[in-house]
Amino acid sequence: MKAYGRSDTGRVRESNQDAFICGHLSENALFCVVCDGMGGVNGGNVASAMAVKIISDRIMDVYREGLSDNSIRNLMETAIAAANIEIYDSAMADLDLKGMGTTVIAAILIDQHFYIAHVGDSRAYFIKPEGIEQITKDHSIVQAMVEKGQLTQNEARTHPRKHFITRALGVEDSVECDYSELIVENGARILICTDGLTNMIETDDIYKIVQLNNSENAPEKLIHAANMAGGSDNITAVIIA
Repeated sequence: MKAYGRSDTGRVRESNQDAFICGHLSENALFCVVCDGMGGVNGGNVASAMAVKIISDRIMDVYREGLSDNSIRNLMETAIAAANIEIYDSAMADLDLKGMGTTVIAAILIDQHFYIAHVGDSRAYFIKPEGIEQITKDHSIVQAMVEKGQLTQNEARTHPRKHFITRALGVEDSVECDYSELIVENGARILICTDGLTNMIETDDIYKIVQLNNSENAPEKLIHAANMAGGSDNITAVIIA
């Protein structure tokens, strides 16, 4: 069980405001944190870097073999809450950072047990032999419109407000994250990515690229495809297998 990740500035942005980290917690457990920062003069870089460090530090400090499901959930939710308040306080204390925030996906995989918490529109997928399955639900304006029947999924992809998210770390003094516990089926791989990938490449094409490549090479191939499609945003892709 390993995680392979790549991040790229893309073809349009001047800096990369994405950040990620992956690491092993034990022989049979690993974690991953992926963030997509936004706002402020240099705020996006700061927010995503802070979130990755705070959340990963908390996971590595607290995780122990044999933790119960409830303890893992509490660990992940409190790590995200700690990151949120530190980013918020930093933004309030520095005018240059005012308005900064970041999406986050925090995940722990223990054998085939997958624990995931997220805020924003970065995504996680299961890539199975028979197809691709989105695990997370975007916290975005267009996703809310899709759920209300006001937009189709195809219309959502090109909607002018597709980048507007409804939740982010650091924007307010508290934040609600979505949390799930799932079983990874035999033969499935996990993809965690920022919207610089999913806004550039169709879901079916993401599936094809991952299926045609080994786990180590797939992130680079995904990033290349997103750049070839325009690379309008920073791009981060992590494969866990």
